Order: sequence, then C-alpha cells, then structure tokens
Amino acid sequence: MASVNGNNEGGGAAGARVTKFLQWLMALPSEFSAKVVDVMSQIKKVGKEDPRRVIHALKVALSITLVSAFYYVNPLYDGFGSSAMYAVFTVIVVSEFSVGATLGKGLNRGFATFLAGALGLGSYYLVHSISTEHIVEPILLGTLIYLITAGITYFRFLPQIKARYDYGLLVFNLTFCLVSVSSYRDHEVLDIALKRVISIISGGLISVSVSIFVCPIWAGGDLHNLESKNIEKLGNFLEGFGEEYFGRSEGGESNKLFMQGYKSVLTSKQVEETLANFARWEPCHGRFRFRHPWQQYLKIGNLSRQCAYRIDALNGFLNSAKTPLEMRGKIPDPCIKMSTEAGKALKELAMAIHKMIPPSAANPHIAKSKIAATNLRSIMKTGLWEDTNLFEVIPVLTVASLLLHVVSCTEKLAESIQELSTLAKFKNQDSEFVPKSPQQKETPQPCCHNSGPHHVVTIN
Repeated sequence: MASVNGNNEGGGAAGARVTKFLQWLMALPSEFSAKVVDVMSQIKKVGKEDPRRVIHALKVALSITLVSAFYYVNPLYDGFGSSAMYAVFTVIVVSEFSVGATLGKGLNRGFATFLAGALGLGSYYLVHSISTEHIVEPILLGTLIYLITAGITYFRFLPQIKARYDYGLLVFNLTFCLVSVSSYRDHEVLDIALKRVISIISGGLISVSVSIFVCPIWAGGDLHNLESKNIEKLGNFLEGFGEEYFGRSEGGESNKLFMQGYKSVLTSKQVEETLANFARWEPCHGRFRFRHPWQQYLKIGNLSRQCAYRIDALNGFLNSAKTPLEMRGKIPDPCIKMSTEAGKALKELAMAIHKMIPPSAANPHIAKSKIAATNLRSIMKTGLWEDTNLFEVIPVLTVASLLLHVVSCTEKLAESIQELSTLAKFKNQDSEFVPKSPQQKETPQPCCHNSGPHHVVTIN
C-alpha cells in the first residue's frame, strides 16, 4: 500500500509540473507581445521627450556611412589600407549629442593623436640615433615611455585639465605607446603612423562637420534655456506659496502639484557644469557671440540653487502640520506680498534670460518685495507675540525669516543676471535706433498733448 501511495504522489507531482509547463507555454505569446509593446512604448517615450535624440541617431548613422567610403572606394582604400578602420573608430567615439561635445572630443582626439604620434616617432629616432645595440635601445625606449606616460597620467588629475582635456590626454597616452612600442619591431613605423593620423583626423572632421552643419544641437542653447526654466520654476512656487500657506488659495491639490517643479533645480549642478564645459568649445552661433560668458551661467545656477534650498524648506512647512490660523493671521499681508512679488520678479528674470534682454522689468517687483520685507521686520519688532505659545510662534517666524532670505537671494540673482546682460550685450527688443542725417535738425517735441493754456517760464 505504501508503494502504491508513493507512486500516486509521484505521478501527481509530475502531472502538476506538466500542467504548469503547458500553462507557461500557452501564456508565452501574450507575455512576449506585452514585452514588445512595453519596449516600443519606451522607445516612443524617449523620442517624444526630446525629438532631437532621433535626429542625433540619424546624424551618427550618416557620419558612419560617409566614413565607410574609406573602405568601399578603391582609391581611398589603396591609399590608407587597414588604417582606414581608424576613421570609423573615430566617428563612433567622437560623435556626441551636442556640437560642443563632438567638437571638444574631436579636437582633443585630433591634436592628441598628432602630438603623440610625432613624439613617438621622435622618441624612436632619438633612441635609434643614440644607440644601435639591441640591449641599450629597449632600455632607453622603455625609460622614455615610463617618464612621459607617468607625467601625462599625473596631469589628468589637475581640475582645469580634467574638465576639458581629460579625453585628449587619454588618447595621447594610447597613441604614444602604440607608436613607441610598435616602432621597435616595425621599421616602417613612419608610413603606418602617418596613415593612421590622417585617417583619424579625417574621421574627426567628418563627424564634426555633420554635427555642425546637419541640424546642429547646441549645448550653449540648452544651458541658456535650462537656467531660464529653473528660475521660472522658482517663481511659480513663490507666486503660489503665500496664499497657500496662509489659507487663501483656491487651487487645491492641483496648485500644490504645479508648485513642486522647483525640485529639479536642486539637482541641476552637474548638468549645468557639463553643458557649460561643452558650450565653451562651440563657435559663435545664433544670438551667442564668440567668447560668450558661459561661466556667468554657472554663477546664476549656484544662486538659483541657494534660492531653491530655502524654497525647499518653505515647502516643508507647507506640507507639515498646520500652525493655528490665528498665529499665521498675525503677519499674512507682508509675507504674501514678499512671496508674490519675489515670484513675479523671478519670472521676469527668467523671461529676460530667455529673450536675452536687460532684466529691468524685474526691478519694480524686487522693490515692492523689499518694502514688504521692511514692513515685516517692523511688525516683528513690536509686541505682537506677547502672551502666545512659543512652539506655535516658531514655525511662523521661521517661514517669515526664510521669505526674507528668498528676497535677498532674488536681489542677488537679479544683479548676476544684470552682469550677464552687460557681458553678453543683451539688447532691448523694443528699442529701435534710427540714425539721423547730419543735415536733419532735431525738432523739440511736446512732453504731453495738452489743449489748455500754455505758460512760458523764464529763468535768469
């Protein structure tokens, strides 16, 4: 009986496994189709977020297709031989999303290859001219390789060098070692090195040309728009904070969600530094002149983040347990005025950056926010908080103090944008200057259209 029961249990387990396998097999087509649909939706989402990604992919494909002519066209292949593959490698490595990134990598790779190849050949001929003995020559060559690669590797740690030339130093080390080491065995190293350098430079030129002349994507423009959008997000929060905190808002949860856009400003430092580094490689384009003050954008970004940190603290009070209305009702008007006017000022500053005009439109809002800040300080010095619970007063005073800091940050941000306006020579779009001919005399215009009696004032 025991054996019969054991056989029944074993058969039941085997049957369950077979049933499970058949169920998995039947569900496999639907799961596969669901996976395919998910992948396709992700691909579509990436293209919708930034259509320039599709353009970049097509540009890289175009560059590789053009550089493949080194292999497909017989005269080119006869001239370069297998070294033509280095042109393909260069296009794949150098092609980046923006013009600045591509140009930076291309110039780094081109100059590094040329200098390293020349130095490698010079090392070979120097060692070969000093000694022809097979024992001394590799020792001298190895010593040169050791000293030069150690020095170049150490230079990569310098912050100024690492920011812009790190890739070039890496390519320098690679090319120098390839030329120096191979020269010991291959005595036709000059011809090989020349072909490789020309093929690498050709690949770099093709990649840079396609990046610049075919639907260019400018890192400088991205940095410019990023700073404008970040400041606008800060303004959106401040415009709605005052009324939301003091219970006068009618937007509800939708208004709160709209105010949360500032959080992306807190983590934008690395993106800004990367874009600024790429932008310095780019030639003048559009409204951006040669030697445009890209470093000033980093200063504006730092001030924006300082303002965003204080706004993040304000958001914590907005989401935390509410302070009693009677406490918040003691100073609502100056706080709402400060928050609203600072928000309007920030949005005017964002518009000034976007349109590349002087930020004079923000000055009235900054002045009003400073007047409100003065009024708030006067109120806080009075005996308004006597006979109140200290723990209920502290959150309100903290919010008031943070708003005072935000007004100060807004003023500093306006000064920094004014400095950018001066350095980049922003111009008012509305002002048009029409030059007058020397013969044309200027006729005085009345200051107002007044039909009443006229008076003449004589000054002795």
